[in-house]
Amino acid sequence: MMGEPLIAHSIRAALGSKHITEVVVSTDDQEIANTAIEAGATVPFMRPAELAQDSSLAMDAYLYTIERLQALNPEKDYDSFVVMLPTSPLRTSSDIDAAIDLFRLRKADSVVSYAEQPHPIQWSTRIDADGKFLDLRNDLKNRQDYQTYYYPVGAVYVFKLELLRQRKYYSENSFAYVIPKSRAVEIDTEEDFMYAETLMRLQRQV
Repeated sequence: MMGEPLIAHSIRAALGSKHITEVVVSTDDQEIANTAIEAGATVPFMRPAELAQDSSLAMDAYLYTIERLQALNPEKDYDSFVVMLPTSPLRTSSDIDAAIDLFRLRKADSVVSYAEQPHPIQWSTRIDADGKFLDLRNDLKNRQDYQTYYYPVGAVYVFKLELLRQRKYYSENSFAYVIPKSRAVEIDTEEDFMYAETLMRLQRQV
């Protein structure tokens, strides 16, 4: 993206944070590991193959990474940590710091980035293979008549290790960091990539 590997944008944002003290990349791919190291991150070990399958749970990779880091550095305390997905390249160092500040201010168990839903969720429906509506609604209202809903994005997560060990992302003491839609793009398709690159190009011109 913009002439750089996608992961480099996330690493740069992490390195620019005033709170993050160590940037570690978890991967099972040597080429990605080399790219991450060139971008300024560390890759102290490779992720096991069983944690890098399509069916693997991200939570297991997070726990494995933190526990390996703790074993390698017993003098450090990894009681809380930040996760950033490389498919959310538009988040900034300021976004990371704001999420960490919220985590500390609220003494939270977790802070997760969320963005505002573009349309009321009540407008959504399921459609069968023939194109028929499975959730037929005739009582839809105007947008302004509905409450605002938010959806999670992979820009920044801040976790207490204790919460993750309970195999939970949220508790009663979890909070949302609401990130602007212009920085909340997640790249899942080629169209997402083109849109994110366009936004990044425009933001760099400002």
